[in-house]
Amino acid sequence: MVEHKKIVTKIQIRFRDIDAMGHVNNAVYLTYFEEGRKEFVRSLFGIVQPDEYNFILAHIACDFLRPITISDTVILEIWVGEIGKKRFDFIYRLLKQGVDENDSSICANGRSVQVFYDYQQNTTLAIPAHIREKLTEYSGEATADR
Repeated sequence: MVEHKKIVTKIQIRFRDIDAMGHVNNAVYLTYFEEGRKEFVRSLFGIVQPDEYNFILAHIACDFLRPITISDTVILEIWVGEIGKKRFDFIYRLLKQGVDENDSSICANGRSVQVFYDYQQNTTLAIPAHIREKLTEYSGEATADR
């Protein structure tokens, strides 16, 4: 696996995230991915207000591997996959931590496609060079194993 930087975020599981089967509802996993995107752009670009976002979400997918319950300690890893002229991928790994911090199991893997966008002109844009440079620092491909 190619070494690259990742943003790691602890996920706070809320009571409302739990469904009738006693585990986190599948739709909530995408909210956890959203929290990762929020932390990524805050950490790298200082973006905290929604109107400062310069990309739109074009596609998102999730592979559910293990259930998460309210008592689990969960972290999300996020990094960048493929970078194109106008688009880039975020890669997500949702991990349940065991008793030992080094003991974790993958609960979900995901990928989303973001497209650079000018909201004033309602058009896509090429990724600016300074942003591409920062994204490249976090670029790598997801693997099924840890």
